[in-house]
Amino acid sequence: MKQLVFILMFLLSLGGLKAETLKSPDGNVSLHFNLDDGVPVYRVDYKGMPVIKKSRLGLELTSGENLTGGFRLAGSETSTFDETWQPVWGEVKEIRNHYNELAVTLEQPATDRRMIVRFRVFDDGVGFRYEFPDQPHMDYFVIKEEKTQFAMTGDHTAFWLPGDYDTQEYSTVTSKLSQIRGLMDEAVTPNSSQTPFSPTGVQTALMMKTDDGLYINLHEAALVDYSCMSLDLDDENMIFESHLTPDALGNKGYMQTPARSPWRTIIVSDDARDILASKMTLNLNEPCVYEDTSWIKPTKYIGVWWEMITGKSSWAYTDLPHVKLDLVDYASLSPNGRHAANTEHVKEYIDFAAEHGFDAVLVEGWNIGWEDWIGKSKDYVFDFITPYPDFDVEEVERYARSKGVKMIMHHETSGSVRNYERHLERAYQFMNDHGYDAVKSGYVGDIIPRGEHHYGQWMVDHYLYALTEAAKHKIMVNAHEAVRPTGLCRTYPNLIGNESARGTEYEAFGGNNPDHTTILPFTRLIGGPMDYTPGIFEMDIAKLNPDNHSYVRSTLARQLALYVTMYSPLQMAADLPEHYNRFLDAFQFIKDVPVDWDDSRYLEAEPGDYITVARREKGGDNWYVGATVDENGHTARFALDFLEPGKKYIATIYADAPDAHYKDNPQAYTIHKWIVSHETRVVQPCAPGGGFAMSIEAVNDPTMLKGLKNYEP
Repeated sequence: MKQLVFILMFLLSLGGLKAETLKSPDGNVSLHFNLDDGVPVYRVDYKGMPVIKKSRLGLELTSGENLTGGFRLAGSETSTFDETWQPVWGEVKEIRNHYNELAVTLEQPATDRRMIVRFRVFDDGVGFRYEFPDQPHMDYFVIKEEKTQFAMTGDHTAFWLPGDYDTQEYSTVTSKLSQIRGLMDEAVTPNSSQTPFSPTGVQTALMMKTDDGLYINLHEAALVDYSCMSLDLDDENMIFESHLTPDALGNKGYMQTPARSPWRTIIVSDDARDILASKMTLNLNEPCVYEDTSWIKPTKYIGVWWEMITGKSSWAYTDLPHVKLDLVDYASLSPNGRHAANTEHVKEYIDFAAEHGFDAVLVEGWNIGWEDWIGKSKDYVFDFITPYPDFDVEEVERYARSKGVKMIMHHETSGSVRNYERHLERAYQFMNDHGYDAVKSGYVGDIIPRGEHHYGQWMVDHYLYALTEAAKHKIMVNAHEAVRPTGLCRTYPNLIGNESARGTEYEAFGGNNPDHTTILPFTRLIGGPMDYTPGIFEMDIAKLNPDNHSYVRSTLARQLALYVTMYSPLQMAADLPEHYNRFLDAFQFIKDVPVDWDDSRYLEAEPGDYITVARREKGGDNWYVGATVDENGHTARFALDFLEPGKKYIATIYADAPDAHYKDNPQAYTIHKWIVSHETRVVQPCAPGGGFAMSIEAVNDPTMLKGLKNYEP
C-alpha cells in the first residue's frame, strides 16, 4: 500500500497536476505554470483576458537527453522585490523595480539533471529565463535550439521585421499574423545580402495588437553570452517559437554550468502608452557594474557624415581601388577632391558646434583603408590609428579643445572582428591620447571569421568585450550594426547608443516609410536608445547629390519632434551646417532640447499611427513635447496637466504649416509662442508624415509674458 501511494505521488508530480500561479503586485497580470505530462508549460493573463495560451518551455541539445520533457517538480520558491533606482541617464530620474517572483526547480530523473525556470511578474508584464545550476551530471552542453513558445490567442495585428541573423535594417511591415508568410518576400532591405531564415520568422522586439484592444510586446532582456532570439511562427496554430542565431557550425549556444539564458519578456497592456513607458526590460538587467560613472555624459553632436551618406562627399581619400598602406604611400596618391574628413573642413564643423552649443563633432572617413574596403576586396583591414594625409589629428585636437568641443572617434571594423580585437587596446589608448571620450563603432558587412553572424553568441560576447574594455579607458560606445539592445545599458551605461535598426541614413537610400518613427518606439526602443540621427532639414537629396533622387519622408517639424519621441542620451543634428543656417528659427529647438530627462509622459500613442511624448529636462522645470504621425496625418489632443499647478509657462510650438505635406511641401512650418498652464488643453493638427515640437519654459519673471496671449487652439 505504501509503495502504491509513493508511485501515485510520483506520477502526479510527473504528470503536472500541481500548478503554480503568481500575480503581479497590482493583480492585473497572472502567470500560471505547471508540468503537462512532464513538459513545462506556462500561460499569461491580463485583467482576466488570456494573453499567452498554454505554451511549452525547454531546450533541445545537440547530444544527450533534451531539456524539453521528462521533468518532475522538485520545488518552488516565491518572493517579492521592490526597489527604486536611479539610472546614470534616462527618460526618468527614478525607476521602480517591483515584481513578484516564482522560481521553479525541475528535475529530470532519467538524467539526474536540474533546471530552474525563474519568472518575474510585473504590473506591465512577465519576464522568465532558464537557469542551469552547477551540478555533477551537467557541466558543458551545446544548444541545438531553444524551444520556448508564445502561443497567441488569435490572428493579431503585428508590426514585424523578417527574421535575419545579420541585420535589422528593414522597413517594418504591418499585417495580420496570418499574412506574414505571404508578405515575407516584400520585406526587403537594399543593404542586406542575407535572406530571411524562414518564411514565417520574425525579429524581436515584436509588437502586436489584438482585436480586443490588448497591446503585446515580445522581446528579450539581458542578452549576455547567448545567441540573439528571433521567433518562428506556426501560422496554423498562431504559436511563436524561439529561434536562436546559429554559429558557423549551426550550433546555437555553448554553455557551461552554472549558466543562464537571457530573460524572455512579455509586456502587455490595454493602453499603448504603457508599452512605451515600460521599464521592465531595464529592470530585468543587473545594476550598474561601474563604481564611478562621472565620465559618462549624455551628448548632443554634429558630424561629418550625412554628406557622405548622400553621396555628396567621400569617405575615401582617393578613387584608386584596392589601395593598401603596406604597398602604397598615401602621400604620393592624388586625392579625389571629395574626401570630407580633411582638417579645414572638420574645423568648419567644430566652429558650427561651438557657435551653437553642441558638445561634440563626429568625423567619419578620417583613417586610411576606405578605398580597399569600399572596393570589397577584404584584403585590407583598418588599424584605427593611421589618418589620411589631409587629416591632422593633433591640429584637430588642438582646435577642438580651443573651442570647447569634444571629438567623437569612428571605428568601422568592416566586420573583421578579430582584427578589431587585436587593435582594440591600441585604438582606445590612441583615443585617450588625443582627447576622444566616445566612439561610434560599425560592423558593416559579413562577419569575419567567415560563417559567424552579427547576432550569434560569438558576436554577442564581442560587443560586450569591446564595451567593457572601453570602460577601462573611460570611453562611451555607440555601436552600429550590432545586436539589438536588450537593456544592457543599465548594467553598462557607457553603452550610450546603438543603431540596430533602419535609421535616417535610409532616407538617402530610397526612404523610410512615413509610419516608421511611429513604430520604432514600440519595437527597437524597447531594448534601449537608438542613434537615429534625426534633424534633416533639406529633404531633397538631389540638391546634395544630383545622382541621388531619394527624398526624406518627413516634414521639417517632425524632424524636430524626433528629438523627443526617439529617446536617446546621444542625439545628432545630422544635416549640414549650411542647411541649418537657412532655418535658424527652427534650428533653435534642436539647440534647446535636452538629451537627459527627469520625467517622461506618453500623452498619445497608437503603433503605426502617432506618438506624442512630453519630457521634463534633467534638473529643471522646462518641458519639451514632440509628436510624430504617419502618412494619414493626425490632430493631437492632450492636456498639459503635468505642469506645476498655479504656475505660468511660455510654450513655443514648431508646427506643420496648414499646407505642409511630407511629399510635396515638407519645409512648410510655423512657430508661435503662447502662455500656457496646468489647465491648458492643446489641439494641434499634424500634416501627413508630419508632427510638431514644443518647448515649454517656466516663467520666473512676469515681464517674460509681455506681448504674449493665452493659448488658443
